[in-house]
Amino acid sequence: MTASGTDASGNGARTDASAAAPRRRGRPARTEGAAGPGGRERILTAARTEFAERGYDKTSIRSIAKAAQVDPALVHHYFGTKEQVFGAAIEVTFEPALHLPDVLAQGPEGIGERFARYFIGVWENPATRVRLLAVIRSAVTHETAAKVLRGIVLRRMLERVAAELAVPEPRLRAELAAAQLVGIAMLRYVVQVEPLASADPEDIVRMVAPTLQRYLTEG
Repeated sequence: MTASGTDASGNGARTDASAAAPRRRGRPARTEGAAGPGGRERILTAARTEFAERGYDKTSIRSIAKAAQVDPALVHHYFGTKEQVFGAAIEVTFEPALHLPDVLAQGPEGIGERFARYFIGVWENPATRVRLLAVIRSAVTHETAAKVLRGIVLRRMLERVAAELAVPEPRLRAELAAAQLVGIAMLRYVVQVEPLASADPEDIVRMVAPTLQRYLTEG
């Protein structure tokens, strides 16, 4: 090899240490702590915020990854598609409502009042109300979001509620009770129709409880 840095064949190829290696393409490096449970939770938190603020249509895997400060490939790794990310975010958002079977398991007496008070209580909580509003708004404007929501509500809540009911057509009754309460939530918290929007929660519970009791217990 000559002092100039050419090889013995004279082709002029650089062999000295100053020759820069070509930059490798591919997946960007993860930020520190991006992988593992902490990274997954950051992605889920970012997804809930993105869906709440931007809606289903305008939220993307890339925007979720940017908000969570991770590589988009990591979002795909943990959750797959945008639809699956949305489903995971909904399950976390609906976690309080998914405990309804525990309320029903206390027995048939007073079940209508307990059902109504629990449901209204979840919506009256400012923290859970913001998240639920985001989910409902996405579901009423996008069929994919609505499909995901239906699947979770049916699988995780209504089917479990129906399993606790010792009455004919328990699935239909559970859906009727849910329809009653979801209708109240839409008018009170989403559309904000008066006087329902400003009514005392206890008045709502008192008025709706007998109807729920009839749906859930009468043969």
